[in-house]
Amino acid sequence: MTELNYTMLCDFYELTMGNGYLLSGMDKKTAYFDLFFRRVPDEGGFAVACGLEPIIDYIEDLHFSEADIEFLRGKGVFSEEFLAYLKDFKFTGDVWAVPEGTVVFPNEPIITVRAPAIQAQLIETYLLLCINHQSLIATKANRIARAAQGRAVSEFGSRRAHGADAAILGARAAGIGGVLNTACTITDQLYGFPATGTMAHSWVQMFDSEYDAFAAYCKCYPDSTVLLVDTFNVLKSGIPNAIKAFDDVLKPLGKRPLGVRLDSGDITYLSKKARKMLDDAGYPDCKIIASNSLDEYIIRDMIFQGAEVDGFGVGERLITARSEPVFGGVYKLVAVEDESGNITPKIKISENVVKITNPHFKKVYRIYDRENHKAIADLLCVHDEKPDESKPLTLFDPNYTWKKKTVTDFEARELLVPIFEGGRLVYKKPAYKDIVAYAKTEVESLWDEVTRFENPHNYYVDLSQKLWNIKNDLLNADR
Repeated sequence: MTELNYTMLCDFYELTMGNGYLLSGMDKKTAYFDLFFRRVPDEGGFAVACGLEPIIDYIEDLHFSEADIEFLRGKGVFSEEFLAYLKDFKFTGDVWAVPEGTVVFPNEPIITVRAPAIQAQLIETYLLLCINHQSLIATKANRIARAAQGRAVSEFGSRRAHGADAAILGARAAGIGGVLNTACTITDQLYGFPATGTMAHSWVQMFDSEYDAFAAYCKCYPDSTVLLVDTFNVLKSGIPNAIKAFDDVLKPLGKRPLGVRLDSGDITYLSKKARKMLDDAGYPDCKIIASNSLDEYIIRDMIFQGAEVDGFGVGERLITARSEPVFGGVYKLVAVEDESGNITPKIKISENVVKITNPHFKKVYRIYDRENHKAIADLLCVHDEKPDESKPLTLFDPNYTWKKKTVTDFEARELLVPIFEGGRLVYKKPAYKDIVAYAKTEVESLWDEVTRFENPHNYYVDLSQKLWNIKNDLLNADR
């Protein structure tokens, strides 16, 4: 497979608009775009932002090759002036983003781009595909990890992912969401997210008997033995043969098995029976791992029903976010700056109220209770505003303005941090393990009512009075 130039991974209308901007003289204007989403998947209370690192790599490598330009010339719709512009194309704008692992809510910017109009338009597709896919998987992984209530969860989904990048970056996102390891070896190689795995049913079938397969595996991996015990019959052969292999191979070596894995059947019932058999045989420390089309609801029910399971392997329903496989992020123009530096806010109005945008170049602040460090609400402000922590702050619902809350003794943290300034990367990409740790603290900053699966508390994303006035004036303006 030839190496792809992802600059060409854009919707064709990004290029037709770019050509039109140049021919119309609009290329000299600076555009502000916000990338945000409108609804949390699975009716959840929050999402986990993910996908920034691939975006950084993409922006740093933006360019059009001679072959790309010849291809576009062959389409017959682009001016030679525009094709000449693409020859020396590079990103010279500014980008702000929330760090990966930040908990985010609908209608607040995850990324803000300030750049010449053509540049800002051209990067739309790739930014959206990165944030939409990886935030979706990170959010789903976090739901699954929370459902496991402290039990280990492994990502098993590569073979069901929607392509190679979805497998690799999906596994990376799952780790940021809270999953402990992955079956995807290349993700470990690239990012340091630990890869793990033992055997498939084919290993067992390859030998003359199930016992022979188990004994051979114990000999190969005496320090990390985990046996798949459901190839034939869990209780009649799988567990008994596993115990016999433990006794015959591991015990004389002074070794203990790590676990057994159940991949089919009524796992709750089988795990209880298997637990008793292992305990009676002297292996109470042998863990039981469950897999087979699991998700957060099945895991939660298994635990509620008393399943004796110590960890879970989750595949297709995690890597594809099967229950709701669309994140729904959008990229909308919010302001235009002329050559004199004057910023004009822009708004998109729709009969569908949820599609009305929040205008202007903005900042996002998270308001925390200073005493318990829990997040109270998020506040969208015009770029030249900052909450005064020395004074009471009145928050109001932007749709139902009579709903108000005044907070005191609070901290205001700005969420969007500089990534690129004038086309130059100014952000130090954190180590993967640090992103994972940060994401964990982010979720811990939320009240339990926000994190529950059913009917979570509505976490408010409010507008400052100044921003609300600007939006209201734009909504009522004659056109």
